[in-house]
Amino acid sequence: MTTNDFPRLSTPAGPVPAVAPSWNRQRTSQMPSHRYRDVYSRVEVPLADRNWPSRRLVQAPLWVPVDLRDGNQALSEPMDPDRKRRFFELMVKMGYKEIEVGYPSASRTDYDFVRLIADTDIAPEDVTIVVFTPARRDLIERTVASIRGIRNRVVIHMYTATAPVWRDVVLDKDRDELRKLILTGGRDVLELAGHLPNVRFEFSPEVFNLTEPGYVIELCDAMTELWQATPDRPVILNLPATVEIATPNVYADQIEYMHKSLARRDAVILSVHPHNDRGTGIACAELAILAGAQRVEGCIFGNGERTGNVDIATLALNLHAQGIDPMIDFSDIDEIRRTVEYSNRLEIHPRHPYVGDLVHTAFSGTHQDAIKKGFAEHRERAKTEGRPEKEIEWRVPYLPIDPADIGRSYDAVIRVNSQSGKGGIAYLLETDYGIELPRRLQIDFARRVQDHADSTGLEINAPTLLELFEHNYLQRDADVIDLLDLESLSHDNTTTTRVNVRIDGSERSGSYDTIGPVEAVTQLLGEHGISIDVLALHQTSLTAGADSEALTLVEYRDAKGTRWAAGKDRSILTASVNAVLSAACSSARLATS
Repeated sequence: MTTNDFPRLSTPAGPVPAVAPSWNRQRTSQMPSHRYRDVYSRVEVPLADRNWPSRRLVQAPLWVPVDLRDGNQALSEPMDPDRKRRFFELMVKMGYKEIEVGYPSASRTDYDFVRLIADTDIAPEDVTIVVFTPARRDLIERTVASIRGIRNRVVIHMYTATAPVWRDVVLDKDRDELRKLILTGGRDVLELAGHLPNVRFEFSPEVFNLTEPGYVIELCDAMTELWQATPDRPVILNLPATVEIATPNVYADQIEYMHKSLARRDAVILSVHPHNDRGTGIACAELAILAGAQRVEGCIFGNGERTGNVDIATLALNLHAQGIDPMIDFSDIDEIRRTVEYSNRLEIHPRHPYVGDLVHTAFSGTHQDAIKKGFAEHRERAKTEGRPEKEIEWRVPYLPIDPADIGRSYDAVIRVNSQSGKGGIAYLLETDYGIELPRRLQIDFARRVQDHADSTGLEINAPTLLELFEHNYLQRDADVIDLLDLESLSHDNTTTTRVNVRIDGSERSGSYDTIGPVEAVTQLLGEHGISIDVLALHQTSLTAGADSEALTLVEYRDAKGTRWAAGKDRSILTASVNAVLSAACSSARLATS
């Protein structure tokens, strides 16, 4: 590395901290970390007696996808009506029962989409429609106008930012002034929509996680009192981690504090809306559920402002992987992905949990070997228990769920590159072509594949593996050795094998009693100076192409050592002889090289 490499980076060169152990030589960097305060100096976290660490996830919360509103706001090119409708129809098909469909006071497109729901039957009657509005009367009026005529249950979601920096910098209001603004908005919502029997209300103190806990309690209790929350008509209190600012345990503490402190708790649906600025949105949501949250707002695959909203697909499949019904269907995850990518015009990363192209793929040799053995054990256990493979307990190493659960085949589970080993190579040949390699041949072939991968630097797919296999073990030069005729006759309990081959252009033949074709061919070759000793013979099948052929694998020894060869034919007998002749050709080439 030269001094000009990465010119804008400054290698940490400060002192090693005095408290650092001898094995940690990291140095003080030039990063201006002193400019930032930790969460505990920014907001009080009063919870002292925690119950959430000892709880377990046992059931799915109510999932509320906000892709059509919050996710849509984060797109450089917001969804047009066709894309928005397609996305909505996907959510319905997947089983979501409460969907935030838009911000009708913000754009004509959002308003028109809410009206589409009112004027058509695209929303089944058991799906609740959520619309979003700030606490401002003219915008609330526009929002209420958009939902007129909707037969479904409707939630009007009102929000206002409440954290000190937002009060001071954005809204220019103190606590009392902001409280009055929120309650005025709440009264407007009640006046304009309180008489509608299918409408409930939701309040979000935006940037909840940076707002003083006592102030949030005061605001939320005032709203549930104003909106006359009852168990039969509960109010949703949605507590967003609008900008992630702490480790997930802090958010869990904040949610449990609210869970324990809110008035009219039995008339409140406690909801969370984590973002992902620190990359821990998933963990925040899971711990929040342990802490008392009953409802989770997020986006399918996590689109949203900055680093995104919490990924409710990953959250749901995390439950599935723990044996808990996610209450949402992911049985064709690739179709879900295609629809989300079409609607958002954003590609999903190949390593994205569960849905990425590579999440069920192993390149590493040790991983491949473990997966191959896991699949074999799974099949054998299903057979022993007399049950379908898809019904028995899943315990294949490195695959937290069965890819088939989400509509994935096993084709891409193992792929081969320079990091791969014999297990993955053998798995691909067996699953794609029916070729079962003996362990010693796996070792021999893996070395050849490794050489090829190292020389090309490319991933090796199954057709390339087959090509390499045929090149290394099935190549036979007919000009050197060729089978002309093979006949096996039985007479008076005696078997006679007659063999006719061409060696270097000359026909050679022999007739042998009491031995089989393989022994007869090796004896004839030995008589003409090509000595090979067959150590092991394995028969399998080759299913490439339209016709299936028998495949014989031969381990043999000659003057140069122990090696492998293969032969194929529609006849098992001829395939075995061809394998011996392939070995003889290889031996003859090596002898003259």
